[in-house]
Amino acid sequence: MIGVIGGSGFYELLSDVEHHDVDTPYGRPSGPVSIGQVAGRPVAFLARHGAGHVLPPHRIPYRANLWALDQLGVDRVVAPCAVGSLKDAIRPGDFVVCDQFVDRTSGRPDTFFDGPHVHHVSTADPYCPELRQAVAGALAEHSRRVHHTGTVVVVQGPRFSTRAESAWYRAAGWDVINMTQYPEATLAREMGMCYSAVALVTDHDTGVDGSDLVEPVSMDEVLAVLAEMVDTVKGVLSSAIAHLPEVPTCDCRRHRGPVDPPQPTD
Repeated sequence: MIGVIGGSGFYELLSDVEHHDVDTPYGRPSGPVSIGQVAGRPVAFLARHGAGHVLPPHRIPYRANLWALDQLGVDRVVAPCAVGSLKDAIRPGDFVVCDQFVDRTSGRPDTFFDGPHVHHVSTADPYCPELRQAVAGALAEHSRRVHHTGTVVVVQGPRFSTRAESAWYRAAGWDVINMTQYPEATLAREMGMCYSAVALVTDHDTGVDGSDLVEPVSMDEVLAVLAEMVDTVKGVLSSAIAHLPEVPTCDCRRHRGPVDPPQPTD
């Protein structure tokens, strides 16, 4: 089964929907998992921030979300998300098919391996190449401007960056900024799931655009671009899902460790 983790606006992506309440050793996920059909393929959808966008990035139950999808049979996850641009050439309305991330979050539970099993997962290449190729192909099919690679720096949120932080990220050469790709992507890797982001650029991050000082990004600005582009992203997701091979040909599954529920403590 293919999973989609995204905003609540993507509920309409599915047909013949059944809703599943799933409990996990890590608590409840962000909401019920909706299972339906997209392009004749079984798809499970989970609203990352909960119905009505009530969970801020640092309070999302990432482990419960991935565990719930795994228990329902999901082995590939396509994850639309909003990002801010750190480069002049990456403009609002563009898409980035990320191939790397940099973690700048803090305090988020970010592994299934708290003991007694010890597992060191490789995240050298954290995104599935097969899924990334399907997403890039779907974006081209929909005539969207796409950047086929990109590094996303993931910040804690819920606040946006200072100008100094944004300048630092730009100077490091990173491409876009986001608040939810970590630990979502690495937890999928620990589960042995294929994972790819569909990163929609909603703004130029606080900082400098060319020679001009840009206005600080606002939540209203981000939501306005998301609302304008939601139908486009739905079409891209449908196309990507339709073109995925029935059986993955990548090696993401080999990264799955001995994932067990947390052990009781004294």
